[in-house]
Formats: sequence, C-alpha cells, structure tokens
Amino acid sequence: MSEPKKPLISLDDALATLLAQVEPLAGTETLATADARGRVLAADLVSPVDVPPEDNSAMDGYALRAADAALELPVTQRIPAGSVPAPLPPGEAARIFTGAQIPPGADTVVMQEVAELVGDRLRINQPVTAGQHVRLRGEDVRAGSVVLPAGARLDAVALGLAATAGAARLTVTRRPRVALFSTGDELVMPGEPLPPGAIYNSNRFTLRALLEGLGCEVVDLGIVPDRLDATRAALRDAASRADVILTSGGVSVGEEDHLRPAVQAEGRLDLWAIAIKPGKPFAFGQVGNAHFVGLPGNPVSSLVTFLVLVRPALLKLQGATRVAPRGYRLVAGFDWPKPDKRREFLRVRLDEEGGLALFTNQSSGVLTSAFWADGLLDNPPGQVIRVGDAVRFLPFAELLA
Repeated sequence: MSEPKKPLISLDDALATLLAQVEPLAGTETLATADARGRVLAADLVSPVDVPPEDNSAMDGYALRAADAALELPVTQRIPAGSVPAPLPPGEAARIFTGAQIPPGADTVVMQEVAELVGDRLRINQPVTAGQHVRLRGEDVRAGSVVLPAGARLDAVALGLAATAGAARLTVTRRPRVALFSTGDELVMPGEPLPPGAIYNSNRFTLRALLEGLGCEVVDLGIVPDRLDATRAALRDAASRADVILTSGGVSVGEEDHLRPAVQAEGRLDLWAIAIKPGKPFAFGQVGNAHFVGLPGNPVSSLVTFLVLVRPALLKLQGATRVAPRGYRLVAGFDWPKPDKRREFLRVRLDEEGGLALFTNQSSGVLTSAFWADGLLDNPPGQVIRVGDAVRFLPFAELLA
C-alpha cells in the first residue's frame, strides 16, 4: 500500500523554514570601496565629517546678504569651487560658482540668470529670499551619524555615499561559497554537438549569473550523471567545499531523479514540493555542514524558485537586513480565467499605460517568457484575474538586483 500524499507546502511556510535555518556567515573582509559593489556591509559606517563640510553654493551666481539685494553692489571677490573665500563685508557681492564655499557674512546666492553687471556694479532683477541656493553644512550627513547601516547591500548609490563620507575601504561579510551542479544525462554544454533527445544546459548559465550577481563565490561542479552513486559522490564533494549546495534537475519523483534518496542518504531533507507554479519540485535540506537546495530542471521553474526562495536565503546568509523584494500594486491588462490551485508566478510586462501585459505561453519550459517580461505577477491560489484588477507585481529590477 502506497503512502498517502502529503499536502504541498505553501511558499510562505517554505520561505520561513529556509530563513529560520540560515544564519549569517561568520567572517568579514575589508575591501576598497570601489571594489565592494554588491557586497553586504558588516558594520555601521559612521561619517567623520559633515557633508557638505561647509555652506556652499548650489548655483553659479553671486553671494551676498539678502538685506543688500535691493542695492547695486560692487563685486569684490571671485570664488571658484575648492578655494577659501575671504569674509564678505556688508554692501558687497562675490562672484561664486557651483560647489564653492559661501564667504563668511553672505547668506544668499543669486543665480547669474537673474542678475546683471552695470559697469562694475551688480544689479538684481527679482526678489531675493535669505538662504536661497545655499547648501548648508551637514544638510546631507552630520559628522558622527550612521551613513550606511550594517546589513546594507552596497549598490552604486551606497558606494557613492560611502565615498562622500570619506570611506576609502569598507568592511563586508565574506562571500558565500555555493557549489553548483546540474543532473541529467540529457544535458550537454553549448558548443558541443546536440544528439537526439539532448538539450543544452541553460540552467547552469542562469544560476551561475544569479549567484555571482548576489556576491557569491561559485564552485561549478558541472553536470552529474543520472546515477545514485554519482549523485551521492557529488553531494559529498560539494558539502566539503561550500556553504550551500545548489542543484537543478533530479528533484521530481521519476525513476531517474536521484537527488532525493541521495540527499537523504548523505544528510537530511526538510522540504520537498512547494505549492507554487512554476516550481513545485523544490527541495531544501542539509548535507554535512552545507545547506542543500534542489531546484526544478525546467528553466522558468528553476528561475522562479531561485528568485522567490533562494535569493532571500542567500541574502540572509550574508547578513543583509532586507531580503524580501518590494512588490507593487498594478493593473492587469488581461484576463486569467482559469487559475491554478497553487500560487502562480506569471511572466508579465509593463505596457505604455502602466498596466501589465501577459506573455502568451506561460509554460515552465519557455525561457523566452522571462526574457520578454519585466517581472512576475504574484497570483494567489485560485485567484481569477480580470482586465482592470489590481494585482501584485514583482519587478525583475528588484528580483535580479
């Protein structure tokens, strides 16, 4: 008598299990700020300086006292950026350029477009407000304040902010080592002849790029034959070399799907089969000291399960404080009258009106749907969609960052 089927695990429960078992890695390294893109900050970055360090001009124009704006003023100084101005006496103006320090005594900058020189004297042609076009000392960052908190992922803006505070080097968490392999005798590598019944191994390239984009160090173990002994040996090798083992294919229930018994023999399985579409055949467990993650073999299933389950876990492993992608409520521009009983992730694209268009073929084997799309529509189980309905959109700009 066969065992009764267990109910599929919800995505939320599966993600909670992964995040509960993943702890941030120990160990840090210090990098040049220019080399830290994509890494996770290990300690608060505190600014030793005010930014800007002095009041400065936001415009090319003239620095003066607002109280003197109705007068015709002699221009007694020229202040380019990087120079140190002399104090400005009452009744005088200074020629000033964007970014230049405001001279002591001045409280206002007048744009050159609304001023004119009459002989050697400055005339202002519109009302002036005290403080206009002046960037105040410390208005961006105050000395002693936290510029970037521990756990922040360092994107281009974060690196610019670190440099603004004078940080030449940053302490980041160490990179996770991820051992990656595919299973399947039908797989061949691009550039090799394609025999009958074979397919090119696209997942290896997609997953490696995703891992590297998340700051991981990839140990690429290639393609493992569809044999139990070979799969067990690959798992032992991977566990000895990595923090995470990531596989694609071989996690279904066919006779040639050996990962489940191999993981159970070498370690343990905590999750098997998730109530999402695409991506039901998903596995999570432990082999030695390494976390094991098994993704489906179909390319879109592999991509979707990586983005919604593996990505948050890898970010937590690096100590990131924000691991969930931002979702947005947008309007569907299509009907979806026959939803699945599982939670669905549909490939959609933004249209010119700010709504969402649907790729015509939502098969888990059609990778062109993901290339065409701008993101995923996160549809609850059994939820019918009609044109004009508000839906949850997860942009690839978030998921692939």
